[in-house]
Amino acid sequence: MALSSDDITLILAVVDHGSFSGAARALRRVPSAVSMSVANIEAELGYPLFDRSHREAVPTAQAMALVPQARTIASSLRLLQVHAAQLSQDLESTLTVAVATGIPDRGLLDAVIRIGARYPLLRVNLLRAPQDQVRTMLHQERVDLALMAAATRTDREEARVTVGEETYVAVASATVDTPSLPIDLRRLEDLSTSRQIVVSGPDDPIERLLLISDDRWHVDSVEAAIDLVQGGAGWANLPTTSIRPAVAAGRLQVLKFENTRNGVLLPVHLAWLRRNPLRRAAGEVVELMHHGHR
Repeated sequence: MALSSDDITLILAVVDHGSFSGAARALRRVPSAVSMSVANIEAELGYPLFDRSHREAVPTAQAMALVPQARTIASSLRLLQVHAAQLSQDLESTLTVAVATGIPDRGLLDAVIRIGARYPLLRVNLLRAPQDQVRTMLHQERVDLALMAAATRTDREEARVTVGEETYVAVASATVDTPSLPIDLRRLEDLSTSRQIVVSGPDDPIERLLLISDDRWHVDSVEAAIDLVQGGAGWANLPTTSIRPAVAAGRLQVLKFENTRNGVLLPVHLAWLRRNPLRRAAGEVVELMHHGHR
């Protein structure tokens, strides 16, 4: 026999209320209808679910063996019913967010956790990639939201809110010599002839404020850039948040210049496409992160 959702609800109601009459009140049915329905289920199963020799309906061992899974199924059905109603109220079934490498995502994770608790059946995909790839995914409509450092150039197709900021600093190895680095480094422009490690694809647009040298190696992650810089392959402009542990451990050094402060401060934006209005979960993530930054 295949138990239906109504059968499960009925069995649990009798177990929880201790009698057919109590279950009938909870389900807004007459006691005789509840008693007959339970009898039909028992007949189909081939064994009794309740001992009727007492004043109350006492669950049998077989019934109690079914109860834990029955409760799980009943809970899942309630969640499904709520989710079905939410979908009719413009809740997306899946929310996909891309994060640019090196960008702190603690605020995003906190927001997603809260949204996940609010909408338990919402599927969430979190992706991480270099910023140029994140922007490409956004414009190809492969993601709903993109968390990335703000570019100095504007894109009319993007809508965005500021949710934080990140400082990029020029760093080099603190443990080995970097052959391309000038021995007497004093000015920022002295780096123009030194190999720069850049987190992006070789043909992808890069934030001009972060580019100094025409001699560049390209990598697809901040972690790879840190490893190359530590090994003396070149220098890099990297997010402070990402390089802090290596600096504290003495593996990287923040370069110093006489003519300017080392650091480019860029706002961190949560962006989406104007042509795709935010749906419910995405809009609530934006609001939570924007509110948390203000």
